[in-house]
Amino acid sequence: MTTRPWIVDDDLWALIEPLLPPWPDGSPGPGPVPDRLCLQGILYVRHQDVAWQLLPPELGFGSGQTCWRRLDRWQKAGVFEQLHRILLAELHAVGELDWTRACVNGSVPGRPAEDGQQTPPNGESRGR
Repeated sequence: MTTRPWIVDDDLWALIEPLLPPWPDGSPGPGPVPDRLCLQGILYVRHQDVAWQLLPPELGFGSGQTCWRRLDRWQKAGVFEQLHRILLAELHAVGELDWTRACVNGSVPGRPAEDGQQTPPNGESRGR
């Protein structure tokens, strides 16, 4: 049996769907491709490592451009950060996380340093 990791099952969709921003009222054009299908198109492109324009239309996920735009919209809305926190909390609740192997990275590119100067986002020294 061939696995299709881009297919979103009902349990995962139940976690994701409430995080998605509503579709704007009065948007021009035909109705949008359903969010779940767009998500599956995004996962397909990422898992198969293909260009957005090569997303096969016969899969029914919408065009690569549609999926990319939805991904961009969701990223800007913070959907994936929220989902990440939810999944970590659920894994922790059932004892599936080994926190002894966790690594915390406190560096944030472009963050102001303690002396008030801006830290370069590429990690170069401010002295250069």
